[in-house]
Amino acid sequence: MSLVVSKSNHDFLYLQVMQLIRELSEKGTLLPGEKLPSLRKMADKLKVSIPTVKLAYQSLEAQGLVEAREKSGYFLKSSTTPLARPKRVKLSREPVAVNMQVLIEQVYDAIHQADVVPFGIANPVAAAPTDKMLSRTMRRVMSIAGSRAINYGAIDGFAPLKKQLIHRYLDFGIGVDPQELVITNGAQEALAIALKCVTKAGDVIAIESPCYFGIIELIESLGLKALEIPLCPDDGIWLDDLSQALQDHDIKACVFSTSINNPVGSFMPDNKRKDLVALLESHNVVLIEDDVYGDLHFTAQRGTPAQTYSTKGLVLTCASFSKTAAPSYRVGWLIAGKFAAQARRYKRALSCSTSLINQWTLYEFVQSGEYERNLKLLKQRLRNNKERMIWCLQQAFPSTARISDPQGGCVIWVELGSGYDSVKLFQLALENGISITPGYIFSATNKYRNCIRLSYGLPWTEKLEQAIKTLGELIHLAKK
Repeated sequence: MSLVVSKSNHDFLYLQVMQLIRELSEKGTLLPGEKLPSLRKMADKLKVSIPTVKLAYQSLEAQGLVEAREKSGYFLKSSTTPLARPKRVKLSREPVAVNMQVLIEQVYDAIHQADVVPFGIANPVAAAPTDKMLSRTMRRVMSIAGSRAINYGAIDGFAPLKKQLIHRYLDFGIGVDPQELVITNGAQEALAIALKCVTKAGDVIAIESPCYFGIIELIESLGLKALEIPLCPDDGIWLDDLSQALQDHDIKACVFSTSINNPVGSFMPDNKRKDLVALLESHNVVLIEDDVYGDLHFTAQRGTPAQTYSTKGLVLTCASFSKTAAPSYRVGWLIAGKFAAQARRYKRALSCSTSLINQWTLYEFVQSGEYERNLKLLKQRLRNNKERMIWCLQQAFPSTARISDPQGGCVIWVELGSGYDSVKLFQLALENGISITPGYIFSATNKYRNCIRLSYGLPWTEKLEQAIKTLGELIHLAKK
């Protein structure tokens, strides 16, 4: 490298450093999502000053080629060309009954097949596995708890874990009474209990569009009707569409993921989240916030839970450790507020209690500090993987593709263009050992047939990059 940057060259030294980074990027020596050498290391290699390297990095950042991350350094971005975001869809005219179970079952079957590249499953923890840490922690808990560890736990959850969660919400200025927080079997049970607390069969529920298919299937199982509210790929649902829907329909509740949406990865700014809560509470409509991805943000600050802005107590929060620590442990929670009594009754009726040993282990895992340390590593890997996947998609997919730029989480939404069939692509991909999620199941009204969701919540390998190339080759066969 020392021969590339020379004081005898007429160009300023920082411009030569910039050119070097560009050449390394163009040749594939530096790949999107990879960390650039530290200021000191680069300065030592190139025999220049640290301020020279810093100026070069800052200039590249201003040009959009690299990204500075607080306390982490500088990272190469996927592209200097702005992504073409997925298009805005129209507001649904009428709520509909849901019927998606058959295709959803096919998708679930696909993601659990052996030797399949699992782009179809949203399991971010796979990018920074916690198995060894949790194994050590569980052994320690077993030695402390003895036979208590195999007993039933309290219906509403392990008291020390509940206290720990309550303390975490204090950081947002949210005071939670222990009676208001119910530990559940994952966030899906929390969402089910929340919906049962505030709705009855036949009621209209507003959902994001596109919306996580687990919520759509849950609405179907409860006999509810779904009304889709279009989603902006950058900052969440369009409030003007929601306002119109509230005027036109008798909506009982909304289920939104305001922090990090699945499948698009949008992030609603706090001021817009505050306006959302005010709008809903002015109509006395309940907001059920699905906040499972909130801690996996790539933004400078985590999104503030919507419950912070509630003045009428009409916001219920659902979250879990499934996306940040241990999906198989099935430990989630519901902050039910004034609906707490009903929530505890439904919890008792649905599953009696959540695994005590799993709750206890997660309590000790958080208490030890290992959870936060791994969470930091997980977010960094996911962010790097996102940049790498976007770059690969831009290389392999047709120019008609419109790609989301997730602000957190582990999934990317791709609109392939008119004339493409994601269900056909799903079947073709599976025949070639790749699972994807067809966009069709993220809508209750048969939208997004030409869209797919891909997960980057995986240990990144060349095999994944080859799988993306294969998908790019299969797309032309997926024409309607």
